[in-house]
Amino acid sequence: MNPEVESLLALQQEDEEIRALERRRHALEPRLLDLERRRQVAADALDRARRTTDGEERRLRDLQGRVAEHRQLHERNLAQLDGVRKTREATAALSQVEQARRVLAEEENDVQGLTRRLQDLRQAVALHEQALGDVEREQQGARSEIATETASLDDALAGARARRVELAARVPRTLIGKYDRIAQRRRGKAVFPLRGPSCANCDTALPLQRRSLMARTGSIELCEACGVLLYAAE
Repeated sequence: MNPEVESLLALQQEDEEIRALERRRHALEPRLLDLERRRQVAADALDRARRTTDGEERRLRDLQGRVAEHRQLHERNLAQLDGVRKTREATAALSQVEQARRVLAEEENDVQGLTRRLQDLRQAVALHEQALGDVEREQQGARSEIATETASLDDALAGARARRVELAARVPRTLIGKYDRIAQRRRGKAVFPLRGPSCANCDTALPLQRRSLMARTGSIELCEACGVLLYAAE
């Protein structure tokens, strides 16, 4: 067999191995994406719970600050009421005291309600943290398996691509250019033997003169029907 044909066939075989490894490598991605999607659902739920809790904690701090201010105001109003002697002034001061007392009572009730809500929210955060931890622990084995397989395939691909560089160097530049264009277009095999008088890929018969030339010289010809490279098999 023509050395050029042998080199080209060896290159094609290596390319098939590379494509097979790449398919196996790509097949891991949906598995990893599914694991990440399931983890992200739990992580998003935890994030929402935390953000809600943080917002309510800020509301509680603000409300507690207003309660402290209104309590001081109420105490001042009480002190002023004790010092009032005139009836009209006493009536006005008492009105202020009652108004401040009502506001303070409402805000203290709000603090109590918000404190109870925060207890529930913090418990929800703890449950979501536990759920996320459970998902991550459940996925450890699968993620470790995928990582190991990915590393193994990456190593195999690196070796195969290095061998391809060596094999491609043995093929004439003009021929490797044709081969690469055809292989890229077809995303698969680019070199086929003659099967009797016909192209083994599309079964189109070649003229006798071309077949004779290929058999005599070992030349590699282009199939005019399907565009693959053809060689005469011995």
